Amino acid sequence: MVTIDELRRKYRDFSLEGVLILCKLLNVDKSYIYTYGEKQVSKEIKDKFIYFMENIIKGYPIQYILKEREFMGLEFYLEDGVLVPRPDTEILVEYVIDYINKRYNGKNIDVLDIGIGSGAISLSIANYCKDVEVYGIDIEDVPIKVANINKEKFNLTNVNFFKGDLFKALDGLDLKFHIIMSNPPYIASEKIKDLDIKVKNFEPRIALDGGMDGLNFYRWITAESKKYLMDNGLLIYEIGFDQGKSVSDILIKEGFSNVSILKDLQGLDRVVYGTKR
Repeated sequence: MVTIDELRRKYRDFSLEGVLILCKLLNVDKSYIYTYGEKQVSKEIKDKFIYFMENIIKGYPIQYILKEREFMGLEFYLEDGVLVPRPDTEILVEYVIDYINKRYNGKNIDVLDIGIGSGAISLSIANYCKDVEVYGIDIEDVPIKVANINKEKFNLTNVNFFKGDLFKALDGLDLKFHIIMSNPPYIASEKIKDLDIKVKNFEPRIALDGGMDGLNFYRWITAESKKYLMDNGLLIYEIGFDQGKSVSDILIKEGFSNVSILKDLQGLDRVVYGTKR
């Protein structure tokens, strides 16, 4: 048997990750780890800890081990096969929530999220805008499963998830939306190899690869969205830091007005939006 402190010292270069994993395995908070370092742990816990830490060293995202990630004040369940929600995406969500509150002020409206992942965008909107009916679509099984787990976790009834390829998931539903939003795959295919090892080796490529120039999904969604958006409806995207002009040009070419760019806390382009004429 070994102590908590002995396990922590074994991975000094990953001390925070070690503490978080021990908290998960022992079902305690961080203060316990620091206060009771002399406590012994079972061989089962030790073996699991070492297994997880060796994977951390290889770049495996800790969020997949902990099975959770905080986003917009909510603790989302996660697993392999969905993107880890990023703080940058909160810029899009915060804008949409503010837009709904100011423009619609408690009215019943319909909102669509394309490419739901863990449900971070869809469920955050549904949670903070109770009068909104949110629809989310994804082509993969795992995101649909994970998003529904989070839907139940947050006890939300104003959100619906559908599986399918972009708008084909909505065939037969005869829906028009006040807002369509998406954080689509936007990394150029040849640049995926240059991403952080945690992303390129372990997060789902299908949620990253935006084609040769990274803009495929912006072109497809923008063109098709006009059939599904109400007049003056909002189309809003998360984008890569260097895609502001390119995505804006796509919206303008497709006839959208009031096209604008939002920047992140580093002053980099992060969101593009426009309204259907």
